[in-house]
Amino acid sequence: MKNILTEAHRELIRSLSAESEKLGQLHPLILDMAYQHNWFKLFVPEIYGGPGMKLPDILRLEEELAYLDGSLAWTITLCSGASWFTGFIDSSLVKAILADDQACFAGSGATGGTARKSANGYIINGRWQYASGALHATVFTANCILQDEKGNAIQDGEGNPLIKSFVFKKSEVQVLPGWSYIGMIATGSHSFEVNELEVPENRSFVINTHIQVTDRGFDYPFLQLAETTLSVNSLGMARHFTDLVEQHFFTRAAAKRYEPQQVSVFTTELKKNKNELDAARNQFYQAFDDSWQQLNRKGTIDEHALLKVSKLSRELAHQTRTSVDRLYPYAGLEAAKKETEINRVWRDLHTASQHALLTFAI
Repeated sequence: MKNILTEAHRELIRSLSAESEKLGQLHPLILDMAYQHNWFKLFVPEIYGGPGMKLPDILRLEEELAYLDGSLAWTITLCSGASWFTGFIDSSLVKAILADDQACFAGSGATGGTARKSANGYIINGRWQYASGALHATVFTANCILQDEKGNAIQDGEGNPLIKSFVFKKSEVQVLPGWSYIGMIATGSHSFEVNELEVPENRSFVINTHIQVTDRGFDYPFLQLAETTLSVNSLGMARHFTDLVEQHFFTRAAAKRYEPQQVSVFTTELKKNKNELDAARNQFYQAFDDSWQQLNRKGTIDEHALLKVSKLSRELAHQTRTSVDRLYPYAGLEAAKKETEINRVWRDLHTASQHALLTFAI
């Protein structure tokens, strides 16, 4: 795997995770690390200066980052995931965006705005939620319903509204602080809005069509790309929580807080949950790796393989929640104390688990 974290990286992330949470965004030293290693550009094609990592290595990196700090991994995952759109955006615009060494995409997958046709392009109005990394992003992407010059919705042949994605500069949006949830605090996943913003035609794009560049594996389907990257975030956090519970429990056990039979019950439960989580992890990576090899071998992935990746991604996310919730009662009051590491990991995982793609296992 490329770009494996060094112990110095791990130690810095561990030491600053709580500080990032207090700041409500990633600590400046963590941001510097992300810029240095091009983590916000993981999916940028190499022709544009991307780091050349491919999805199999990216998934393993995101899992490891999530083990260290859920907010960091989530921000990298969502921001770098948005950078995947560079493959569909006008190349001259992409080059201008990426001229900034600290270029970072943020955005929303929801359709929260309208794009009214104008003589020079489009006039945009809208508000979008949950833009992870909004406080340090240099570019925002958002989906809009297309309108004609009179403001009437433009429809396709089946009567559905046409939707396009758009690119906005940081100076063109207003970030609306409002991330008041219990976890993922350092992601700074605030809302943003634009009002009567006129943008040129080349600010619009449509994913999965009109690919502007070619890059090995770039055509891995976006749905499964999103499902896999989000699931490995939950996986990393669940592994971290499991290790912390084990550490906390046996520290109390060493102080004679439990009877031998109670220790035996916990040991059995811990082993069961580790085995189930490992099994779900192994099945997930096997299905993903098979689909990736199929794409590289045949240039396409059959529907059965894609459905299996989706199914096992969601099952993995559900297994992480199940494992964490089973072990939580053994963690002691430290797990309920908001200043502790174990509580932060618990809060981060349960906040991340609310992403719509992870709600159902079917």
